[in-house]
Amino acid sequence: MIFRKQKYLLLAILFVFTLLAKGTNAVAKNLRKPRIVFLITKDTLNYEAYKTVPLFAEMLKRKYGYDVAVLLGSGGHGSYHYPNIEIISKADLLIIFARRIALPYEQMNVIKSYLNKGNPLIGIRTANHAFTVTDKIEEGFEDWPEFVANLLGCKNLGYGAVEPGTDVSIVPKAINHPIMKGIQPGQWHSNGNVYLVAPLLDKEATLLLTGKVNDIIEPVAWTRTAGKSKVFYTSLGFPTDFKTPQFITLLVNAIKWALIKDQYKN
Repeated sequence: MIFRKQKYLLLAILFVFTLLAKGTNAVAKNLRKPRIVFLITKDTLNYEAYKTVPLFAEMLKRKYGYDVAVLLGSGGHGSYHYPNIEIISKADLLIIFARRIALPYEQMNVIKSYLNKGNPLIGIRTANHAFTVTDKIEEGFEDWPEFVANLLGCKNLGYGAVEPGTDVSIVPKAINHPIMKGIQPGQWHSNGNVYLVAPLLDKEATLLLTGKVNDIIEPVAWTRTAGKSKVFYTSLGFPTDFKTPQFITLLVNAIKWALIKDQYKN
């Protein structure tokens, strides 16, 4: 009888320690800084992302305490390669500002695996043709043109005139969306030309911003759900946009929105 009581007492103690260990791990996980990974490219048509994104990433670290990595790869459009891309598998958020690249099979699979798990995604400007390659694709590399429709919920239908830039406005129905917090209603101007994406393929997407040039009005920022992944995309991202308070607030809010798993998706 005494032995049996000791046995039950030992099991109870082990059970308590197990609960405490799980609780400690959960607390540690909650206290860990969110990990954000940027994928960028450097070419003459990628809007100086190699300059603007690292500065923006440093601000995210300094001001918001995020754990941020900026990956800049190398190679031609048909044979591009990122260093340390495996860190995406442990990221809480992936942000893509890359243009027309094919990756090694294993590297593309890292991205696809991250998204297949329902992790969040943000796309900036040239993300709407990030993996749509027009050059020859070298052996051992692959593109992913379906990324645009399947993840971003749109098509790349061309570009507006460069010189006028884009007048950006908040969609009235979206004024209370968390990504719009702190952005004053009204219009601001981007020096970047508008991307032609209307109509969006995803009819359930939540349109946040539109851009106007002459008589053309196009979606320039929206959210959607792709599988179980929360997705935010904006065609803004011209170099001078990163000096515009509204755009900085937009991106910061989008990051916060993407990282909150329990927040409504669209």
